[in-house]
Amino acid sequence: MRKWFVISAVIVALDLYTKHLVQNAFVFGEHLTITSFFDLVRYHNTGAAFSFLADAGGWQKWFFTAITTIAVIVITYLIRKHHQEKLFCLGLALVLGGAVGNLYDRLTLGYVVDFLYFHIDDLSWPAFNVADSAICVGVGLLLLDSFKNKPQ
Repeated sequence: MRKWFVISAVIVALDLYTKHLVQNAFVFGEHLTITSFFDLVRYHNTGAAFSFLADAGGWQKWFFTAITTIAVIVITYLIRKHHQEKLFCLGLALVLGGAVGNLYDRLTLGYVVDFLYFHIDDLSWPAFNVADSAICVGVGLLLLDSFKNKPQ
């Protein structure tokens, strides 16, 4: 069971380290073009996914903190209860690590640092970070797990 929490901890460490590198290398809003479709940037997201509620006036920090705290408790419970289900727990571990990484930013900075920015011409995907990536992959694994045939 410990391995699932180690995976979460690795995600948190990788997320916080990469955000630290970006904060030391870039000023807010700065772009560094890597390819024709990818830039490293430094953005601050005060909202949730895709800047949802970013302009809500400040209350959203505590709302998202509460939601994340509840999610961490529930995910921890589910990992403990289902620790033998590998795909399910791997998905949960990735979501947990991503959630904790972004929660740390939200509590210490008041926003989440995003720095991976993909675009094609004028079309772009909102900037994101390692934690966001882990959450997306984790949710994908949870969806995949939900399609497995499970004994009744």
